[in-house]
Amino acid sequence: MARQPHATLILDRARIARLMSPADYLAAMESAFLALAEGRAVLPSPLHIAFAAGGFHAKGAGLTLADGRAFAAVKVNGNFPGNPARHGLPTIQGAIVLSDAADGRVLALMDSIEVTLRRTAAASVLAMRYLARADADRVGVIGCGAQAAAQLEAIVDARTVRQVAVHDRDRAAAESFAARVSAQFGLAVAPCRNAAEVARQCDLIVTCSTATAPVLEAGDIAPGTFVAAVGADAPHKHEIAPALMARAKVVVDSSEQCLAMGDLRHAIAAQAMRAEDVHADLAGLVAGRRPGRTSPDEIVIFDSTGLAVQDVAAAIAVYRRAASEPDSPAFALGRDPAAPA
Repeated sequence: MARQPHATLILDRARIARLMSPADYLAAMESAFLALAEGRAVLPSPLHIAFAAGGFHAKGAGLTLADGRAFAAVKVNGNFPGNPARHGLPTIQGAIVLSDAADGRVLALMDSIEVTLRRTAAASVLAMRYLARADADRVGVIGCGAQAAAQLEAIVDARTVRQVAVHDRDRAAAESFAARVSAQFGLAVAPCRNAAEVARQCDLIVTCSTATAPVLEAGDIAPGTFVAAVGADAPHKHEIAPALMARAKVVVDSSEQCLAMGDLRHAIAAQAMRAEDVHADLAGLVAGRRPGRTSPDEIVIFDSTGLAVQDVAAAIAVYRRAASEPDSPAFALGRDPAAPA
């Protein structure tokens, strides 16, 4: 058979942001976790390369769509917390390579910042669908970096929000973030002195800090609260006190990964929990195999460490959008293997 023409798409952050909405990422995350539940995803262990100023994370996954088409994505992110202050650069930078798993063709090379931010936020919102009270409308955000903005935008897009409270250990960052998102969404946004003050006001909380010691304690959280714990994506990071984990119904994105690097890891190390105390993984909720919230008074924590299957699902969605544009080389060649049949 004659070799088919092929164009690899190069997608920068601005183009990805233009192509995708929060709802698009939410749909991609639902498909990712359903694929995981149905055995259509392959997730090797992530790789970490440490340096004095930060490190690199490499995550890869394979995903087979419901129609049998298969794709692989590998993401390499540099995570350097001192970048904004020292170099004027983002904390996280990197790239995703999306390939066709039928023949190995590289379909796209895309900036990973936008995809990582948005797919992480979409997973929190997906978890909220099953684990938050339907009437929860007071949002708390702890850690006011780029992830905080993505989380809040995804939440506002998906559900009614009445008020917002935020905290960052850098008071100026919290105040700047509060002013910016208040103007963007037309919401009352209150910067708070500490995380406990945020928690007292809110029933939907996202922790997306770089903390290495707990920012929320067992006594900070009221009954009925949902917490998406997003910041502990490396073994040394820690946001949720073990006693609070023990008090809550805990749902994870991946038991294996959360045992290695999530807040679950710290709770088990402190002997506050056992691995079998985890209620469910998110894939089990999406597939209907496990119940979500069963009581309005439950405290529910979603331990989110970030899975490579989220990257490949999001990358497929981005590629589909990009390849469908009339000026795309992939469109011109008629070579969009991810397009709906």
